[in-house]
Amino acid sequence: MGRRGPKPSFVDVPCPNKDCEDYGKIDNENILGNGTYKTKNGIVHKYICKTCSKTFTSRANTILHDLRTDEATVFLALKMILKGMNLRSTAEILEVKLDTVRRWLKISAMHSEEVNKILMKNLDVDKVELDELWTFVKKKRIREWTANQKMKDGFG
Repeated sequence: MGRRGPKPSFVDVPCPNKDCEDYGKIDNENILGNGTYKTKNGIVHKYICKTCSKTFTSRANTILHDLRTDEATVFLALKMILKGMNLRSTAEILEVKLDTVRRWLKISAMHSEEVNKILMKNLDVDKVELDELWTFVKKKRIREWTANQKMKDGFG
């Protein structure tokens, strides 16, 4: 029990420790609140797992874990890169180092791989749907190729 009373229990927060028996499980009442701290982006909650005794924050296993930059800046940088802006220009506009933007991109890429593993695991798609999708992609590529040829020939 803490100085101010018992620590609150959180049932909607899973343990992020992959070696824990209760990893990823919610409603186990194994997660206790362990304080908060303030960042540029607001309050971050700290937790402790009763099962494995590991401490973690509400940002554990996210792209914002251990980042000191304002989250709006990080997401803006990722949007700029997604829209085709190069890394050097993104860093210049946001007034951050190029290595910082590279690190944000690397972290987000690792997390997107994890998301893809989860989302693409049990896809129940029949052959007709895949055929329709491939036809759509193929038509789009042909249109793009035709438009590029017209531009090269001066008919654009």
